Amino acid sequence: MHRQPIRFYTLIAGALAVVLAAALSITLTSQPAWAATLVVQAESYAAQSGVGVEATADTGGGQNVAYLANGDWMRFDNVDLGAAPLTASARIASATGGPGTVELHTGSATGPLLARFSVIPTGDWQNWSTVTASIPTHPTGPQTLFAVLRGTAPGDFVNINWFSFDDGTTGGTAPGWVPIDWAAWDTQLAQFRAMTPATVPAGNVRVPEFNATCTYSHSKPDDPIVAPGLPGASHMHSFFGNKGTDAHTTTQSLLANPATTCTPAKDLSAYWIPTLYQDGKAIESDGMIVYYGSRLPDPAATVPFPQGFRMIAGNAKSQIPTPAGLANQFFCAGEGGEIGRSADGNWPVCAPTAKLVHQLVFPDCWDGKHLDSPDHKSHVAFTYSGTCSGDHPVAIPSVSFVISYPTSGSTSGFSLSSGMASSIHGDFFNAWDNAALGQRVKDCIVQSAKCNSAGTF
Repeated sequence: MHRQPIRFYTLIAGALAVVLAAALSITLTSQPAWAATLVVQAESYAAQSGVGVEATADTGGGQNVAYLANGDWMRFDNVDLGAAPLTASARIASATGGPGTVELHTGSATGPLLARFSVIPTGDWQNWSTVTASIPTHPTGPQTLFAVLRGTAPGDFVNINWFSFDDGTTGGTAPGWVPIDWAAWDTQLAQFRAMTPATVPAGNVRVPEFNATCTYSHSKPDDPIVAPGLPGASHMHSFFGNKGTDAHTTTQSLLANPATTCTPAKDLSAYWIPTLYQDGKAIESDGMIVYYGSRLPDPAATVPFPQGFRMIAGNAKSQIPTPAGLANQFFCAGEGGEIGRSADGNWPVCAPTAKLVHQLVFPDCWDGKHLDSPDHKSHVAFTYSGTCSGDHPVAIPSVSFVISYPTSGSTSGFSLSSGMASSIHGDFFNAWDNAALGQRVKDCIVQSAKCNSAGTF
């Protein structure tokens, strides 16, 4: 059995969210001047029966409660849902589709029914979809909330990543969900559709790919996606691409600053990662290649990113050992490769002729509606079926950072500004010139042709 946890993110009008008892594992964070929206991460239960926790397969998806069966339940304490009516959502995955439901009750597992979600087949235990239910009224103030599983067949039938509750007072867009500018997007798409693809020369490697090659720019304890407008609110980040990136960065500021460390110069995007340290000294990358490609069997439906699109891959809060062989680890590139491990086992020691490298892969399917989401991940998803469908039907380029460092390492290992090796993560804030990005997607990805940084074959 594998089960995943519930995380809480609270965005509530006013200065502070509900204060939870320190002993509870539930975490609420707040942002001022927004309508009430609460996201309850499934692993944050205060009590449970029949529930286990596991990491989601999608990078940055955190944890989920998994393989839930009839009669399993979770209890969440001190949950203040704010004003009614509400739209409730649950991010679920199910290889079987049940039949079954997820019920939310207040007070006790048999208390008043708050909402009922029907479980649908999503194709796999880690292929996520969002289901919704309406809550016309509910008790006010902090409540004890129970999630109860009801199935009509034996066996496990659903995994749950999170629940969310939205009062709709932002006109259908919850706090943190940044809606797309439909007029601008329609214009960008029309221009992209009208582009004539370049002729692919004979002998070209038929791999859907182009790239931007970027050098290190600067470091700041800023994060304009997670902590916009709050300089110094983050751990130290190493920035690549747009030289003006800081806590106050916006789409407009990126486009207005033509200075970039990337080739091509028409990529004014911002890219950043946590800073790497060796024996307390920052080790900055000697180069990062940002690959734009496709992992879909048929990439022909891929479209470029809209202006101002942003997303995060990885989990800065993940602090788990990463022994040799564990996915998403650092590795050695070059002659001789890895010749050992650090004393704690979490980092490779490379041959003198090799150096430390990491590849970070971002989601490749998009909901087609939002430039960003409250957790900076829910508007995107990884495909597990070879197509983009469901809540994330739009195929976007599969972005990956390949980051190299001018060091072979030693038995003392390294650390990241975010903690252990498992906390490696990356941020992408799109500010490509629309024409330059669109032509590369049309020529290189749609036609499955390998291109260079100049966008040529």
